[in-house]
Amino acid sequence: MAEPLQFDVPTALEYFSSLVADDESLSLIEAAASIAQDEFPELDTQAVLADIDALADKLKRRIPADAVPVQRLRWLNRYFFQELGFAGNVNNYYDPRNSYLHSVLSSRRGIPITLAVLYIELATQIGLTARGVSFPGHFLIKLRMHTGKQHGEVVIDPFTGHSLSREELDELLGPYRRSHGLTGEFDAPLGLFLQAAPARDVLARMLRNLKEIHRSASDWPRLLAVLHRLVILLPQAWEERRDRGLVLAEIGQSAQAADDIAAYLERRPDADDHAALVARVVELRGVGWPRLH
Repeated sequence: MAEPLQFDVPTALEYFSSLVADDESLSLIEAAASIAQDEFPELDTQAVLADIDALADKLKRRIPADAVPVQRLRWLNRYFFQELGFAGNVNNYYDPRNSYLHSVLSSRRGIPITLAVLYIELATQIGLTARGVSFPGHFLIKLRMHTGKQHGEVVIDPFTGHSLSREELDELLGPYRRSHGLTGEFDAPLGLFLQAAPARDVLARMLRNLKEIHRSASDWPRLLAVLHRLVILLPQAWEERRDRGLVLAEIGQSAQAADDIAAYLERRPDADDHAALVARVVELRGVGWPRLH
């Protein structure tokens, strides 16, 4: 009798790595859904995507084929924010579950970026052009409205469902401008902060939200899981490699920690923390000067 075929099931990290291998094939919605597999290893991301598709299909059946973009936007806003009841989780903003798409789908509560990812997927499926905007301090959604020869943009706060005017956007940006000296002759135009964010950047912002939550709680195992993903997603972001090394040191994986920190030191020889980290690598390796590679 022939041996049954056996297939190696990829680990969650291998799966994520395959999803983010290149920008052209990167599916934001699938990669975002897969982030939750660190906390929920048995999560079926394809089932999550099917649930999202079912919501989109229900909406598509309601919209007339000849509906113009502005009409489609009204249908979407009414469906997403009113009928489905998606909104910001004001009571538990820093709950990690707000960063997991399947949890947001279930509870209808999330943070701006996860609400935006879901909204953008539904918008795309009904023929709208929607992108995420990494606005300082608050993730937003930008939609391009094309009607005949008319072109315009609508900016939406996914936390509230409110369409933001230029004046409201300027007000939101005020604290950031002041804290970074971008006032008076150094003022930066609003449009600079409304650029569409690539899918890789959206995923990085989602992961960094979780990174900060777990770091604040000194939850090293969960923080390490997030940093593994950030290193895969952003292989040239050496600060993430450094941070992973410091977490590995916290949990006693000295050799791996030293390798990560040494990789950072090699690429960032002028970093402010260089001397302190050289000493840390020496301590972790136990002998001599760190071996840079």
